[in-house]
Amino acid sequence: MARPAKPVSVIKSESKSHRTKKELRTREQAEESLLSGVALKESKEVKNNPRAHREFLRVHKLLAGIEKSDDLYGSVINRYCLTLAECAEFEEKREHAQELMDKLETRSDEMEFTEFLKLQDNLAKQLISYDKQIQAKRKMLFDVEKENVMTIASALRSIPKTPEKKNNALKEALSG
Repeated sequence: MARPAKPVSVIKSESKSHRTKKELRTREQAEESLLSGVALKESKEVKNNPRAHREFLRVHKLLAGIEKSDDLYGSVINRYCLTLAECAEFEEKREHAQELMDKLETRSDEMEFTEFLKLQDNLAKQLISYDKQIQAKRKMLFDVEKENVMTIASALRSIPKTPEKKNNALKEALSG
């Protein structure tokens, strides 16, 4: 698999390149054409969720650092932040259920065995349910992360490395 092309900002910061000024200009124009020019916006749902809001600010800062803080990626980034917050909430619920299971174990001698087993079974089912939901959320997060990186990388790969060569009409006419 080919390595993605470096963005013009990286090439310029390195101060060494075999590319001509014309090639750099062409690449820069191609990079700019891949963005909408609209700043990344936070959705109301994300603003109202403190965890999601913190994650949005973090991701926004990172994307701004690589000049990809564009609203073209807005819905994906907002969805990612909300999913991350939901995952954290399920992890807290799972921890709470585990604490209840531990308390039940310590008080098992205070109740009938059948009652203990019934309560333990219900808590175990709840823990399994939370685990399934956490795993599903983590898979969604991974898919969004992978796709987002691939989208940015594929955008960089779609930038032509060399400018289009214009044909000289006079040379073509003379060469037949």
